[in-house]
Amino acid sequence: MTRFSVARLMLTDFRSYRHLRLETDERPVVLSGPNGAGKTNLLEAISFLVPGRGLRNARLGEAARREAGEPEDDSGRAWAVAATVCGPGGAVDIGTGREVGTDGAGGDRRIVHIDGEPVRGQAELARHVAAVWLTPRMDRLFADGSTARRRFLDRLVFGFDAAHAGRVAAYEHALRERTRLLRGGIAGRRTDDAWLNALEETMASRGVAVAAARREVATRLAAFCIEETGPFPAAAIALDGTLERWLDEGPALAAEDRFRGELAAARAADADSGGAALGPHRSDLVVRDAASGATAGQCSTGQQKALLIAIVLASARMQAGERASVPLLLLDEVAAHLDSRRREALFAELIGLGAQAWLTGTDAEAFRPLAGRAQFLRVADATISPAS
Repeated sequence: MTRFSVARLMLTDFRSYRHLRLETDERPVVLSGPNGAGKTNLLEAISFLVPGRGLRNARLGEAARREAGEPEDDSGRAWAVAATVCGPGGAVDIGTGREVGTDGAGGDRRIVHIDGEPVRGQAELARHVAAVWLTPRMDRLFADGSTARRRFLDRLVFGFDAAHAGRVAAYEHALRERTRLLRGGIAGRRTDDAWLNALEETMASRGVAVAAARREVATRLAAFCIEETGPFPAAAIALDGTLERWLDEGPALAAEDRFRGELAAARAADADSGGAALGPHRSDLVVRDAASGATAGQCSTGQQKALLIAIVLASARMQAGERASVPLLLLDEVAAHLDSRRREALFAELIGLGAQAWLTGTDAEAFRPLAGRAQFLRVADATISPAS
């Protein structure tokens, strides 16, 4: 069994950190300190080691460091995150950040380097790091819209299928370009049918592949989620989406043909609505409390959080069983609203998995069951020191 772990983390002009160099071992890392000290910023930096916009879903410019009182202007602000990550393939050096043009107007271009070599796009990160996170904002995952639930599921899929990140990016790019082209047609410019055909071909092939990967992982994950883990509830999970239903009914090629035809027929309606009424961007992850049958959104806030933790732990167990590796777990303020029984069960599960979990909290005493089995660090004013 191997685990993904951060051995070295270096930040430059990232959030509250001008410069930071931190070295850790494979054990869990407990970060304690007052609110606003910079704990979540550390977890966010690590979350940029996988594809996407990090655990805050932030624009690149928002992650740049600012002095107190400086304006909210994002232009000309670069930042960098570098890390040595250990995993099944050994240690790899990863660097990522925002590149700013020489004129200071750089825009939102994110660069990625693997072992010192530039790579094209973020998708390559999924081949070297697997990470899942929970944040207080995700406490509303089951109550809000489906977009956040799809992102959550995609992060789980990245851990089993590194190519999924590239498919999602290709599909979303084609969807944006098709929407832009259809809007141009509405404005009076001639719609380019050949280019639309090409974009819809990409959407059909990549979109069905995205739906198939989600469906496959969700089906296998469901078997792990239905098992109760101590005080954490069993969760029944399923995908709800048109493409997923088509894949239940027949082969992927038939679903691609059907999707392509539906897109072509819906051009006028999609031009009016400014998007696409059909596709994997409309699918949803449906979660129920297996014991009561209630949807997660109908459960209490505490039960929703317990279900979410249960799914994350089930995913880690599944990855350990199928791939003999355990993902990084970034757990921001996860223990704050758990009773002592669930808190101790969570810690025991993390130790049993052998995961390098990064946990934050204002009170180090809440993590006392991890004493001797975790690294305790104190964060204050973007400065890190060993906790006493």
